[in-house]
Amino acid sequence: MGTQLEVFAGSYEQILFGYRVCPGQQEWRIEQVFTHHAHTASLSAVAASEQFIATGSRDETIQLYNMKTRTEHGSLLHHDGTISCLEFYGTSHLLSGGEDGLLCVWSTKTWECLKSIKAHMQVSISIQGYLTSLSVHPSGKLALSVGTDKKLRTWNLIDGRSAFTKNIKQNAHIVRWSPDGDKYAVAINDKLDIYDLESANIIITLTNKKRISSITFLKNTVLALAGDDEHVKVYDLISEKCICEFKAHDNRCVIILVKAVESFMMDELCVLVTASNDGFIKLWKLNMEREEEVCLLGQVNTTARLTCLSVWRRNSEKESSAEQTTESTAVQSLDKEAGPLNTNKRVRIWTEEVLLEDGTSSKKQTKKKKQKAQ
Repeated sequence: MGTQLEVFAGSYEQILFGYRVCPGQQEWRIEQVFTHHAHTASLSAVAASEQFIATGSRDETIQLYNMKTRTEHGSLLHHDGTISCLEFYGTSHLLSGGEDGLLCVWSTKTWECLKSIKAHMQVSISIQGYLTSLSVHPSGKLALSVGTDKKLRTWNLIDGRSAFTKNIKQNAHIVRWSPDGDKYAVAINDKLDIYDLESANIIITLTNKKRISSITFLKNTVLALAGDDEHVKVYDLISEKCICEFKAHDNRCVIILVKAVESFMMDELCVLVTASNDGFIKLWKLNMEREEEVCLLGQVNTTARLTCLSVWRRNSEKESSAEQTTESTAVQSLDKEAGPLNTNKRVRIWTEEVLLEDGTSSKKQTKKKKQKAQ
């Protein structure tokens, strides 16, 4: 079985969009597979694993979608405030962060909240402790989080405790591990600091013209960033130089902001995916070995104001099996420690037929529900 690719984008209009990516010789087709009114408020985060899609919103809920059965899977209702960030670790766990300052670790087998950590504390009576971003180390043993308490925190995911806290003196809004896990990036307004894992010191600082809205590592020494404008920049962290800059979206009648940037490898081809508040999702061909012009592979207009983006891919069974073996040695140790859910943790899981339907066909009304509330 070959690799299947789909792109998911959330919007201010409370809609989740799904598109299948179909590579071609010249232009790539982007086919709509569904649209779903996912939440009662704007979407703020979306994450993908091989089996599930998770979306977070200002309505304080996390919605789950099963990609194997193409059905809505349920809701996670533990957070009290906007869901600010979501990240899967492989196929075994989902991590979530929110306006309530909580960092939660969920098992994707039972959807129990294995750990609920008050990661970022209230600063004052008027300023709440808001967790703005989190990132899981490739080993699954560590996680980073940043928030409005001006702290960068490192978490030991094996025992669910704080391993290290650094006072960065400003409110960071993005944190990302590199693919090898030897460095991490922290965005503070228009500045991006690259930290070395061993020394915990800043080794590179990059400055953007506008506030940084999204970053993604293309490989361990190359990253792409988007700011609050229509441009995307690609940096080589060895030379500390911008090796590529291009205008990803047009500002014909409104102020255009590139809200999210993701990437994936297709054989030897690096593909950047951008989403903007102009409604467009675009795929870009990028050659990291040679300096050549970025090429637009395909685009689609959702006609919505996009806020977040994720790429879903179904790998071969061989790759999936290897990934599961790796996961069993890391975050899964939390499963052994977890007892039953506390009575104040609100979880609702059901199976509902066909929310992930073709956008051109009508949605089925028949529903099967199996509900569990604790």
